[in-house]
Amino acid sequence: MKSILRLDKVVFDKIEFDRLGFKNDTELKLEIQTNIGERKDKAAYKVTVIAIGKKPDEYTFHISITGYFTFRTEDIETDLKNELISKNSVAILMPYLRSEISLLTAQPETETVVLPVFNINRMMDE
Repeated sequence: MKSILRLDKVVFDKIEFDRLGFKNDTELKLEIQTNIGERKDKAAYKVTVIAIGKKPDEYTFHISITGYFTFRTEDIETDLKNELISKNSVAILMPYLRSEISLLTAQPETETVVLPVFNINRMMDE
């Protein structure tokens, strides 16, 4: 069974890690942002998910990943199309983002960050 939503390309736009100090017990503050753009002439969508992490006196990171999506069919209701783009596309990109955060924080004198699995539907509703 094939999904009607297709991921055509995925790229990391930005991967940045800034060391501020040494390993400490402060809590990582993580902010997730999403941006969705539509190219109407090609019925294509550009979905960007950004993770900004700040661990005071230890490090900051900024990761931006973009997926380029299309639909396998034109025959789809607008509400369903909007829901698939706003929720499913982000859910498709999250494993890539989680993995990159873990790789980036697997540095000497840091504790590797392994993000939990997110409920994207609930996160996007909030």
